[in-house]
Amino acid sequence: MTANASTIDEVKQLIVQTLSIEDPDRIAGASTQLFGNLPELDSFAVVNLAMEIESRFGFEIDEDGFSAEVFETVGSLADYIDKNRRH
Repeated sequence: MTANASTIDEVKQLIVQTLSIEDPDRIAGASTQLFGNLPELDSFAVVNLAMEIESRFGFEIDEDGFSAEVFETVGSLADYIDKNRRH
């Protein structure tokens, strides 16, 4: 599954806001690497981001399916959201 463009844009905005990233151009698109690329994305930031995802997209995150692979790229995170969000 490939996330739709609006979800990718929402995820980019959410990452920039939640992680207080000063240069939003660092989050260029779906292929932007997250873990290992964003020093702001530590374990505490993941928890904050997860809470924001639940709030904004209206679903409770299932801990079993919420793995490091979800945070590989902006696109993988957007895919996870599209699969789980309430429409």
